[in-house]
Amino acid sequence: MAGEVWKISGLITLFLSFSTILTEEILDIDPSGYILYCPCMGRFGNQADHFLGSLGFAKGLNRTLVLPPWVEYKPGISKSIQVPFDTYFKTEPLNTIHRVMTMEEFMKKLAPKIWPPEKRVAFCYMARHNSEGCNAKEGNPFGPFWDTYDVDFVGSQFYKPLNYDVHHHDMAVKWNQEFPPSEWPVLAFVGAPASFPVQKENIYLHKYLQWSHSIEEQTWSFIKTLPKGPFIGVHLRNGIDWERACEHVEHSPNLFAAPQCLGYRNEHGVSTKDLCLPPENLIIKQLKRVIKNIGAKSIFVASDSDHMIDKLNEALKRMKVTAHMLKPSNPHVDLAILGRSNHFIANCVSSFSAFAKRERDAIGFPSSFWAFPPEKDKKKRPVHDEF
Repeated sequence: MAGEVWKISGLITLFLSFSTILTEEILDIDPSGYILYCPCMGRFGNQADHFLGSLGFAKGLNRTLVLPPWVEYKPGISKSIQVPFDTYFKTEPLNTIHRVMTMEEFMKKLAPKIWPPEKRVAFCYMARHNSEGCNAKEGNPFGPFWDTYDVDFVGSQFYKPLNYDVHHHDMAVKWNQEFPPSEWPVLAFVGAPASFPVQKENIYLHKYLQWSHSIEEQTWSFIKTLPKGPFIGVHLRNGIDWERACEHVEHSPNLFAAPQCLGYRNEHGVSTKDLCLPPENLIIKQLKRVIKNIGAKSIFVASDSDHMIDKLNEALKRMKVTAHMLKPSNPHVDLAILGRSNHFIANCVSSFSAFAKRERDAIGFPSSFWAFPPEKDKKKRPVHDEF
């Protein structure tokens, strides 16, 4: 009897060992390498622009992109909060255009083997903060981001004069020659390997960025509460920080996301104060025009500050159109609702608006911009709808 027990115990041990070997074999380590980065510039709109560029960069180098968490800032909390990528977006559609995996999955399953602590080198263009290295964890959100995954760096690697534009000048080839995957299986960047605003060649990638089931459910749940009929989605960027930024718009021809309506070389016009911070009378006038054009029954307002709900309801009561907002506020659900509206009026300069505009372009939904084109130009040309 005792002998039989030992035999069974031995078989179990052998099975577990075999299972461990089999699990390691099916991890499918990418021989072309991986790209990690900290989305450490700005809030969601900026991070989304950088994400598309980073996906284009990874695709150009043919390396798996490790999907970073979204960096968020909560009132009363001094350090940034890292929200897993798949909290807001599905990973399956992204895998149809290029290989991706979440940061959590990479750190748990692959990092111990291909990126152990003693081999973790930070990549940056040049030394940061008057130091001799990348200082990858200096400041917020840099430190909290990497600390979330218990990552410390043992060294720095500068990649100057290379850049992220893999669509021109054989840049992808140069990267792979300088940092071959066989020697550098992981490229971990201090910041996103991408430009801002999103490079024109990477805009098409947005159609693979699809909301998670949770965001979709919240979106349709809200839309069902609106009056029956077409609704207009509007983005009103009007917080005090935005007002200050707009004071410089005429001296910054392509401020923030302005290329989405003005073009990357200002081929479609120049920035104006109204374009950046439309006044109340312009907002109401433009809304009335769109309401008549599509027969809208309601308006959904997303804003960082003043939603103007009472003012809009008063101005539009004769048209029997009501204004609504999401309570409590949720910027991601706001964006998803804007993306599903029958018509969207965007702020040309805002990267938040640009996200919804790109999503709508991919679906084929109509959009326009506040104060663009200027009144004097509207008879000369249609609204540019490229971005």
